[in-house]
Amino acid sequence: MADRLSEDGWRELGYVYVNIDDCWASMDRDKQGRLQADPKRFPGGIAKLAQYMHDRGLKLGIYGDMGTHTCGGYPGTTLDLIETDAQTFADWQVDMFKFDGCYSNSSEKALGYPRMSKALNATGRPIAYSCSWPAYQGGLPPKVNYTQLGEICNLWRNYGDIQDSWDSVLGISDWFYENQDVVGPAAGPGKWNDPDMLVIGDFGLSVDQSRSQMALWAIMAAPLFMSNDLRTISSEARAILQNKMIISISQDPMGVQGKRLLKEKNGIDVYWRPLSDNTSALVFFSRRHDMPYRYQTSLSKLNYTTGSYKMFEVFTENAATLKDTSEFVVSVNPTGVVMFYVSAPSVRRHQFRGDAKHRGPPAASNHHGNAIPLGFL
Repeated sequence: MADRLSEDGWRELGYVYVNIDDCWASMDRDKQGRLQADPKRFPGGIAKLAQYMHDRGLKLGIYGDMGTHTCGGYPGTTLDLIETDAQTFADWQVDMFKFDGCYSNSSEKALGYPRMSKALNATGRPIAYSCSWPAYQGGLPPKVNYTQLGEICNLWRNYGDIQDSWDSVLGISDWFYENQDVVGPAAGPGKWNDPDMLVIGDFGLSVDQSRSQMALWAIMAAPLFMSNDLRTISSEARAILQNKMIISISQDPMGVQGKRLLKEKNGIDVYWRPLSDNTSALVFFSRRHDMPYRYQTSLSKLNYTTGSYKMFEVFTENAATLKDTSEFVVSVNPTGVVMFYVSAPSVRRHQFRGDAKHRGPPAASNHHGNAIPLGFL
């Protein structure tokens, strides 16, 4: 996968992380109490693998668990081993660390996740820190303190694991957008909500559904981690994942998470995200399963201010200039999207709640800058 990222144009688009999930470790720690790689799966060890990534302009991510065992039954990181494991990852030249939460209780998590943040920072190596903590606490306040998460983590899993199915993608998306007023303002440069992996290029999604996941994740300012086989990926899936306009929307430096504006009774949803330089992204999504639906609206109905706007459709690359009052029709395929990049002459009439505070300094935590991470899991 690293070879494919570095040789097939992915790295240049920003897909630079290669993250190993659970089951990489040996079942036993070494004599010094340190984690070690499974000798059959990784005979050269993790440090050698990290060097392989770095030689190709890529970064290595690895997995651990705040608990006695990982979710797959491998050695976990209990409270007394946090500093040891953080230093081990730094010694191996790891660039990202995902900290899961199986086999521990709430009080242990409340101590362990902040402590790991301090331990990673203390190594002196920039290591992006992905926390699974909120997913184990139900994802919402008062059990989840998003202010604290933004101070200690770079990204966090709010909800359950994704599966390679449309029902799973839609269920996760709906949870985030139904709770957008709570979780949306928590996101910003260096601190991101993570709805889990892109399953585009696997088996469960149609082309239209693949476009929908990419568009809805980009509106969410979500980390874009592919989970697929880059050696055999279809040309259609590759085109979606390598779409430069969607990646630029996802990676917008202002870092404001978008929101769902409308959920129509006819099965059409409208999503919007404010972007830098007075631009925005606008998505029309169909929940229907019967046929393409012709949805009529205007930019003024969607709260855009008076003026002319350039509308660029990111999948077809069609462009048009419209006045805010001009009625237009989008034909949205079943479970599909139409996604526009909108160049605006002035700010929107209704600002996204929490917009201004996202323009402040980044979170003071481990990071490789503030961009949303892209890569392969």
